[in-house]
Amino acid sequence: MQPLQIVPIATVVGGHTEVLDDYQGGVESIIRYDATYPLEMVQRLDEFSHLTVVWHFHLASPDDVHLHARSPRNNPRWPATGPLAHRNHRRPNQLGISHPRLLSIDGRDLLVTDLDAVDSTPVIDIGPWFTDMGPRGPVREPAWPGEMLKDYWRPASSR
Repeated sequence: MQPLQIVPIATVVGGHTEVLDDYQGGVESIIRYDATYPLEMVQRLDEFSHLTVVWHFHLASPDDVHLHARSPRNNPRWPATGPLAHRNHRRPNQLGISHPRLLSIDGRDLLVTDLDAVDSTPVIDIGPWFTDMGPRGPVREPAWPGEMLKDYWRPASSR
């Protein structure tokens, strides 16, 4: 495969200042898109309640990519799963996808809440969340993600 060269279109400003496994909820941050793009980039985006944001785990080391199965959060109670069954920074391209709530837009600043990326995170792409593009049919998943993520969206203030 040929390498893919991608240039971030925005940066996360504020919000989370440290990488945490839990307590991601209720934190506001700004996604500031680059000044090389016209203001029209966000025209009518404010009509949507949520976004799809693709971002890079920029604080993770490429040496921390794991291509083999391991237990989530190294917890032996949860089954060893391959990196494509995880949603963390140990993925091959270290990309994250989040669906934050869009609160407002001010020029190049998109004010969001519940974005689980940290300050200075490079944003690769932004799009609106379309309900009809979500999962189709019944959703199936094992029990361990619910156990693992029980505190994920708890407000940071409850730490």
